[in-house]
Amino acid sequence: MFLGRQDGWIEVVSGVMFSGKSEELLRRVRRALIAKKRVQVFKSHLDDRYGGVYRISSHDGSQLEAVPVNTSQQIARQVDPEAEVVAVDEAQFLDAGIVPLVNHLADQGVRVILAGTDMDFRGEPFGPIPHLLAVAERVDKLSAICVRCGDLATRNQRLIDGEPAPAEGPTIQIGGAESYEARCRSCHEVPARDRAQTELGVARELGAARE
Repeated sequence: MFLGRQDGWIEVVSGVMFSGKSEELLRRVRRALIAKKRVQVFKSHLDDRYGGVYRISSHDGSQLEAVPVNTSQQIARQVDPEAEVVAVDEAQFLDAGIVPLVNHLADQGVRVILAGTDMDFRGEPFGPIPHLLAVAERVDKLSAICVRCGDLATRNQRLIDGEPAPAEGPTIQIGGAESYEARCRSCHEVPARDRAQTELGVARELGAARE
């Protein structure tokens, strides 16, 4: 049971890979610790890059201890009833149950901070992040720099042997700079999807010509 408290809310830091989401979550957590708040940090068990599953690690090398979890139920079972701030990194890998859970925590007066990639490598909504964005009081969407043209990057480019990965691949595939690049809308490539859209457009034009 959580004690009834006031002034809880939800913050979501979303955006493309390499945009600094984990750095921003770490910054907010450290400020809460400086303010002597009771803080608890969770992260997806799937992300074992850099500091391993027991740490949140950013691309710049910053780290913070965290509790690894696979599901929202694991967070619910382990959350500290006295926590004033609860942070969750890589929230896109969690199930839909994270949404009612963080709503409940916020209703009980907890400040909830979540970070996660809002789109998968196909450029489509990723996991529970879109719903979390809808219920959050504060949303910050970060961008990176496109490695191709230098414009603002808003897409995750998955690579296989240096080439764009086809749309048929698995949605979840953990990787860093060797497997992903940050790209803008124009430079983002998903070969099979692009071909399918082109073929659909041609078919429609041919159908309209026959009518």
